Formats: sequence, structure tokens, C-alpha cells
Amino acid sequence: MPDRPDHRLAFRGAMAVPAASAGREPERVGTWIFDLDNTLYPGTCRLFDQVQVKIREFIRSHLGLDEAGALALQKRYFREHMTTLRGLMINDGIDPNAFLDFVHDIDLSGVAPDPALDRAIAALPGRKVIFTNGSVPHVERVLARVGVDAGHFDGIFDIVASDFVPKPDIGVYRRLCETFRIEPSRAVMIDDMPRNLVPAHNLGMTTVLVEEGDAFAGLDDSADAGSQSACIHHSTANLAQFLAAWLAASDNQTKTVER
Repeated sequence: MPDRPDHRLAFRGAMAVPAASAGREPERVGTWIFDLDNTLYPGTCRLFDQVQVKIREFIRSHLGLDEAGALALQKRYFREHMTTLRGLMINDGIDPNAFLDFVHDIDLSGVAPDPALDRAIAALPGRKVIFTNGSVPHVERVLARVGVDAGHFDGIFDIVASDFVPKPDIGVYRRLCETFRIEPSRAVMIDDMPRNLVPAHNLGMTTVLVEEGDAFAGLDDSADAGSQSACIHHSTANLAQFLAAWLAASDNQTKTVER
């Protein structure tokens, strides 16, 4: 099998700039697909630390387990069912809406407004969609806190829209594409979890990893980092700067052609 072309960034860091020949230019992108958590805000806000605590609290209160038992079950369900919620639904008959309302009732004060990200997303040509294993109310709360206008997005495809089947199930990606009539070869997907970018890559999307550290790293010991990294075309530690650099590179290419 021939080697895939190297679509990685010219370098990594706070100002992560796409290599000139990598990926596709913004004007050729039909749809930008954004994850929410640890993607549209920094992982350093530690919101998912709160969510993980709330998940174990929910398990303890509904299943009568102690902390150690709740953690063990959380890890097993995440590994076997892709999310703890899916495992609780299948094995324990848990009401998913009650679960989502409980675990998303967290303190967002650690999230700072990001006007640069708001401007960058607003400037992107094409459609923009949020694709999340969270819920629409959680998305709306976070967007309001980070200061990204919800009006920039053409839709939110949340865990409810997917009938509670989570990323990275490839069937959910196909359903997303059908719902929003997305042509994968003209789509860019941005996520903080490498495993969530594998199906996007396999469908023909350009992938961007936001390097915030995997919030679920301690829950899944079976991840194949090598095969996942082969599905990451770009990576960045600062999404706003990455998008601004991508737009600037496209603008420069356009001016060069016009000359």
C-alpha cells in the first residue's frame, strides 16, 4: 500500500499554521464540523473533570455503588459502549435525559470569552455544524459562556439527534452527513479526541485535532494511538489561531492567482 501524503502541520504549538500544500483551502470546504467540549474552549478549563465527577455521582446514587465501583463501571462502559451513558442505557435502563441534565449541571465560570474564536468561525466560508456527544442545552450554555455566536452554526447534531449512539460510531457520522447533506470530501472535522477523527478520516474528511489532552484518557486503555495518529491531518493547540492562519493562507493564494 502506498504511503499517504503527509497532511500534518508545518509545526505544532500555540500558533499552529497549516503547511502550504496540506489539506484543502477554505473556499473549497463545504462544511466545517466542530466538536464542542475541549474544542471550542480550552481543556485547561477542566470542565470535563466536573462532568466525570458528576457521572460517578449519578452512578452511585442510581445504582448504589461506592466510588471505586462507580469508577470501575464508568471505565468499563466507556470502553465497551463508547460512552458511559450508552452503557447505562443498555445495561441499567437509565433515562438518558435525566443523566444528561444531571452531568451537564456544572460550573462554567472557568471558561473565558474567546472573541478571536468567534471572529475566526464567523469568517469561515461554507456551512458550520456542531457535532457533539453532549446535548443541545449544554452546547447553548457553553457557546454563550465562550462568546461564540450560535448563529454562526447551521445546526447542532447532538447525542439526542443520534438516538444516543455516540461518536466514534461511524454510523452516526453517516447520519450526520445525511441530515445536513454533507459531502465528506469537502468537509473538515475538528475534535479534541483522536478516536473521534478516525471515522471522519475514513469517510474522506479532512481532520483537525485540537491538542488539549484526551479528557477520557484514563477511561480507555485499549486505544491504538498509532492507527489513530495516521488519521489526523492537522493538529493545533490554538483553534482560533489555526483557523485565522488557514484563512490567511487561502487569501494569500487567491491574491497570488489574481496577479
